Amino acid sequence: MRNLFIRRPVFSAVISIVIVLLGLFSVTRLAVESYPPLTPPEIQVQAVYPGATAQDVADAVAAPIEQQLSGMEGLLYFKSANSSDGVMNLSVYFDVSRNPDLAAVDVQNQIARAQPQLPQEVVRNGIVVQKRQTAFLVVLALSSDDPRYDTEYLNNYAKIYIDDELKRLPGVGDASTFGQLDFSMLLSLDPDHMAQLGLTVSDVAAAVQEQNATNPAGRIGREPAPPGTQLTIPVITSGRLKEASDFERIIVRGRPDGSLVHLSDIGEARLGARNYDLAGRFDGAPTALTPVFLRPGANALQVKREVVTRMTELAKNFPPGVRWSIAFDTTPYVTASINEVVKTLFEALLLVTLVVFVFLQSWRATLIPVVAVPVSITGAFFGMQVLGFSVNLLTLFGLVLAIGIVVDDAIVVIENVERIMAEDRVPPAVAADRAMRQVSRALISIVLVLCSVFIPVAFLGGITGLMYKQFAITIAVSVVLSGIVALTLTPALCAVLLRPVPEGATAVAESGPVAKAFNRFFGRFNRGFRAVTERYLGAAGRVIDRPRTFFAAFAVAVALLLVLVRSVPTGFIPSEDKGYFGMLVELPDNASRQRTEAVVKQVEGFLLKQPAINHVVSLVGLNFIQNANQTNAAIMFVMLKPWDDRTTPRDQFATVLGGVNGFLFQLQQTRGFAFNLPEIIGLGTTAGLELNLQDRGVNDITRFAGLTGEFAGDANALPELRGVYPTIRVNTPQLFVQVDREKVKALGISLSELFQTLQASLSTLYINDFNRYGKTYRVQAEAQSRFRQTPEDIGRLYVRGPNQQMVPVSALTRTEFRAGPSVITRFNGFTSSLVVGAPAPGKSSGEMLAAVERLAQDKYASRGVGYAYSGQSYQERASGGQGGLVFALGLVMVFLVLAAQYESWTIPFAVLLGVPFGTLGALFGVWLRGMANDVYVQIGLIVVVGLAAKNAILIVEFANELRAQGRSIREAALEAGRERLRPILMTSFAFILGVTPLLTSSGAGAASRHSIGTGVFFGMLVATLVGVFFIPLFFVAIRSLSERGLVRPGAQGAIPQPTPVAVEGD
Repeated sequence: MRNLFIRRPVFSAVISIVIVLLGLFSVTRLAVESYPPLTPPEIQVQAVYPGATAQDVADAVAAPIEQQLSGMEGLLYFKSANSSDGVMNLSVYFDVSRNPDLAAVDVQNQIARAQPQLPQEVVRNGIVVQKRQTAFLVVLALSSDDPRYDTEYLNNYAKIYIDDELKRLPGVGDASTFGQLDFSMLLSLDPDHMAQLGLTVSDVAAAVQEQNATNPAGRIGREPAPPGTQLTIPVITSGRLKEASDFERIIVRGRPDGSLVHLSDIGEARLGARNYDLAGRFDGAPTALTPVFLRPGANALQVKREVVTRMTELAKNFPPGVRWSIAFDTTPYVTASINEVVKTLFEALLLVTLVVFVFLQSWRATLIPVVAVPVSITGAFFGMQVLGFSVNLLTLFGLVLAIGIVVDDAIVVIENVERIMAEDRVPPAVAADRAMRQVSRALISIVLVLCSVFIPVAFLGGITGLMYKQFAITIAVSVVLSGIVALTLTPALCAVLLRPVPEGATAVAESGPVAKAFNRFFGRFNRGFRAVTERYLGAAGRVIDRPRTFFAAFAVAVALLLVLVRSVPTGFIPSEDKGYFGMLVELPDNASRQRTEAVVKQVEGFLLKQPAINHVVSLVGLNFIQNANQTNAAIMFVMLKPWDDRTTPRDQFATVLGGVNGFLFQLQQTRGFAFNLPEIIGLGTTAGLELNLQDRGVNDITRFAGLTGEFAGDANALPELRGVYPTIRVNTPQLFVQVDREKVKALGISLSELFQTLQASLSTLYINDFNRYGKTYRVQAEAQSRFRQTPEDIGRLYVRGPNQQMVPVSALTRTEFRAGPSVITRFNGFTSSLVVGAPAPGKSSGEMLAAVERLAQDKYASRGVGYAYSGQSYQERASGGQGGLVFALGLVMVFLVLAAQYESWTIPFAVLLGVPFGTLGALFGVWLRGMANDVYVQIGLIVVVGLAAKNAILIVEFANELRAQGRSIREAALEAGRERLRPILMTSFAFILGVTPLLTSSGAGAASRHSIGTGVFFGMLVATLVGVFFIPLFFVAIRSLSERGLVRPGAQGAIPQPTPVAVEGD
């Protein structure tokens, strides 16, 4: 088969061309995103209990539902936020492998089981269960300078004419305009007039339900009909009302004198909004905001283009003066980070080519790997499409490292062909044939070993397992294709392109000053390399001759490795400058939305004056951290200018973030902080600490809140943390209405009537629906605003007694101010407090989590306070053992493959004993640069294991052949080292220089590139410079033990005899 590809170079070329074409076809069809879908499926449940307090919602709504959730398949955790506006937001998180649709069905079924325990008002308002889309793409802003088009109008225009259009675009997961400004027919009632007329809220609700209804009548002439019936005519009656004037004409009651009481006599109807507690702002002006989410697996850049195209079409029909813009955009980071990696890809290819040229010293020889590498890299895109991967940072990192790996196979073949041509003085075709007989087995071993390292990680679970999979399988595909190219195209190109160099001839045969300069350089390089080789042989011989000394040195290296494993801090994913960050602003408890918006305007003014900031998006009335609606809170998203426009130190991400936090700290009666968003959108709320302290025995929310505050203070005093912030607040002023139930019942008044009056007057009462613009909206009753401004207004409400007399609520109740929580959060069924924070400068997230755990266990566990992680912190702790498992699995698989390849249980140890040097170098480099042992470093360790084993295989394989030919074990080891030193150094330095751009890169995604580049650079540097001296020693020791009978022959197995070397003319 080897001769076939050398004899038929066109056939060999066609194989590679087909691989390239398949890759080019696939790359245009792959999704482009920063990360593959990694976020755990999240199912959101929302229920509304109008007028209820946070404690009411937690006890009556959240607790019954949460009791049914435990035990669901793939459940990770659940948490709820129960706010004083009567809303429960429950988030249920599942393992990343769980089907989101099936998870939503499971949650729906569990809620159905809890439904009999829920208040009827909650059930009537509807319990919404939906899959939450977490892949944030863009936020669109709809605005106008025309006063006719206020925020309420713009929000509803977007909901009616834009949202559904965007949802229908391919790749869009969801698009819903922010806020609850949906149209609503608001019936604003005057309690004084109602009391004078003896009317209650129930009377109004009954009248509306009766007169605002769909009343189907039927058809004239419907079958069965008399013979000769010619027509069937539908009968239409008045149905749902449409205009505010129609609702004002609703008859509430008839008087004894025959006159009628209309709704307009006791209030007014107007077309308003369902809820005014939330507001959107863009660059300091009110606006309608529409977040657009990406469907899993969709191409982020393509979907954005589709959104822009569709919005441009829709804008042609906008009312005059209404315009749209992109307020917040995550795709610049995707584009910039991927462009940076692609740039690194080409830089790596250039540096690899340079190293190959220096070693091979021939443009013809250099051309062969330069052709072979793109075939493997381009073909990998076809494998990515078949496996359902996307073009993302992980797969591109895999391709960057693959450049330095796949070039190895071509170099091994070329170097061997040139050596045989020089030593045996044979033509290129014959040399290629002989070379393939010598190195084919090694090439196959290298491919199998590398695949055995990379492929098993595809079977790991969780988020880190998916990250390993995307990276490792991409490299594995490239390695397999590289092996195919090395066995087919490379020998054919060697036979066609290479030319014998006559003895004494210069490396570059052309004349001229450039050629002379190259010849001088190559002459010096070759003389230097020969000297290095001789010194290497002498040093390797001394290492072999002093086994005790150097095995002791090896033991010291292993001990240092264990020390580094324990001392290098751990992490999850490096925190990046993504070109945007988030902010939370909180005012004192019970601050109104108007007051909050005034502070937000002040913050916006400061932000928009900063030279590094481009846009500011504000969501007033939303506490993003707790996922709850609060009028005293606002979340803000800040877009920075492009990375190329932020070159000065003051415009760097950390500096901008610090300046914003400094400004927030100076604000009076305002608490706020700016924070980096998670690296994987949807994986929690912040890129730092997410700790949920749980009440597991305190049983008093006020005392529990005090303990969480104490915990935050202790945590801030630790050197590993900064900015620790508890979210629980239990001192919110609340007006407690104590109902005298005995008096109420003694007067024959219905308690439900009393509470319904309070709800309708101080909140809203959902009565039924009406239709407008082809949509369905709510009809809601409420008291006019002047009747709900002070506590005394409660006493001005009335309920009706059994004798039709109106009784003031003040006669049935008493009021007093109390302190209580505005939001109650629960985590896994326990009352909880979310604690957020960040690692201190110079500290890793792993050190931060370890410090928090020590504090929680040592000081607070005995006081009834438990803890649990969520978001990115949860994933980091869940992935804690994955790195070691991957490393161990890689070693085991390498051992098994080599054992099968060599039919020996001992020879693989000669290969594996060189791996610790690479691991030691990788962790030493990470420690030296003050970095953390994160997922990217662990991914790099997989590569180091494979490449360190590859280097050892080149020596051990050839030494085995020489030993089988009768050479002594020592002589075979040293000769193998001499013959393989050049290809080992060439391939290793090609890889090392190929990953150098990862260490020195800047711009978007630089932290991730530094993390993965540092490990593989230092790992391969140490594995190469130290390993080449120890591999001969390990071979001599293992082979000697085997041949002395210290290992049973049956277990040892036979070393396969090498294929006879062909002579010229075979």
